[in-house]
Amino acid sequence: MGADKFFGWVAFDKSAAKGHMIQTEFDVRPFTDNDIDLEIAYCGVCGSDIHTLRNGWGNTTYPIVVGHEIVGKVIKKGANVKQFEIGDRVGVGAQCDSCLKCDLCKGNNEQYCGDMKFTYGGEYGKYISQGGYALNGRYPASFAFKLPKSIPSEIVAPMMCAGVTTYSPLKRHGAGPGKTVGVIGIGGLGHFGLMFAKALGCDKVVAISRSRSKEADARKLGATDFIATGEKNWLNDWEHKIDIIINTANIASMPTLQYLLLLKIGGSMVQLGIPEAPLENFLAFPFAFYNANYTGSTMGSRKDIEDMLALAAKDNIKSWVQIRPMSEANDVIQAFEAGEPRYRYVLKN
Repeated sequence: MGADKFFGWVAFDKSAAKGHMIQTEFDVRPFTDNDIDLEIAYCGVCGSDIHTLRNGWGNTTYPIVVGHEIVGKVIKKGANVKQFEIGDRVGVGAQCDSCLKCDLCKGNNEQYCGDMKFTYGGEYGKYISQGGYALNGRYPASFAFKLPKSIPSEIVAPMMCAGVTTYSPLKRHGAGPGKTVGVIGIGGLGHFGLMFAKALGCDKVVAISRSRSKEADARKLGATDFIATGEKNWLNDWEHKIDIIINTANIASMPTLQYLLLLKIGGSMVQLGIPEAPLENFLAFPFAFYNANYTGSTMGSRKDIEDMLALAAKDNIKSWVQIRPMSEANDVIQAFEAGEPRYRYVLKN
C-alpha cells in the first residue's frame, strides 16, 4: 500500500524558517489498524518548529510539515482503536509513538524510549511522520488524548507540548507546598511554568528574566516574586533560596553559574530550552561545593499529559494565546522568531 496525500505547509529546505514554507500536498505513511486520522482545527507554534525548519539541530529530513501542538477531530480510525469514536475531539503532542513494551514505557517514561518517535520527523521506514501545519494529520491512537470539555481547543493546543514540557519536570522534582520554584524565561514555555507552579501549590514562584518588561504579566500568571538579571547585584537577595529552577531559555550564553547559585543546597535546575550551540559559562564548582543538581527534561509521559489536563481543567488554567489563520503560517514563524508572541501563537484552520 502506498502513501496517502494530505495538504499543508511544507518545508523543502532550511529557507522555510525565513517564511518559505509552501502550501502543497505531502505524503503521509500508509494507514494502519492502530491509527487515527484527524481533521486539524488548531496547531500551536513551538520553538522546536523553528529549529527543525532551519535544521538548527542538524537532524531534519525534508520535506517536512512541522507542528506538534495539535487539536483536531477524529475522521478515521483503525480497527484496533477502541478509545475514540469518529467525531471525538483529541489532542496530539510532540511525541506520537513508542514501543509501549519496554521498562521505560511501562514505567511512564515513554518519552525516553529508544523507539520513541516525534510527531514530525519520526522515521517509519521510507516515510517520516508529519505535523500539524496542515488540514489533516495521521497519528497512532495510543498517543492521542481526549480533551476536557471545559478547555477550549485554542487554549488546550499549546498545552500538548509547551504545557506538559514544564508540568512534567515540576512534578518529577517535587514542586508543591513548601517549595520555592524559579522559572527562567517568560515565554511560551515559561508562562506555563509559572501557572503550573502556582497550581501545584508552591509557596513561592519566582519569575527570572533579563529585564522587568514582563514583570506585570509574570505576576498575573502566578509569580509571587521577580528577578531581573540585567540589574546589578541581582543574585544577592536570592542566593541559595530556590528549591527548583526550570530553565526555558533557548540561549547558549547564559549565566549558568549564577543560576545554580540561586539553588538551595541539594536543589535542582532543569534545562528545558535546547540551544543550537553548546552552553557557555559552565563550571563544575557549584556541583561540588553547593551540592547543586543540573539536569534536563523533554516533553512528558502520557500519564503526565493526562494529569496536566486534569489540573488545567480543575484550576481553569488558560494558555495566553494569539490566534492566527493557518494561511499566515509563514508570517507567524517570522513573528515568533522576532519574539512577538504573548505567549503562544496558535494557527487555526
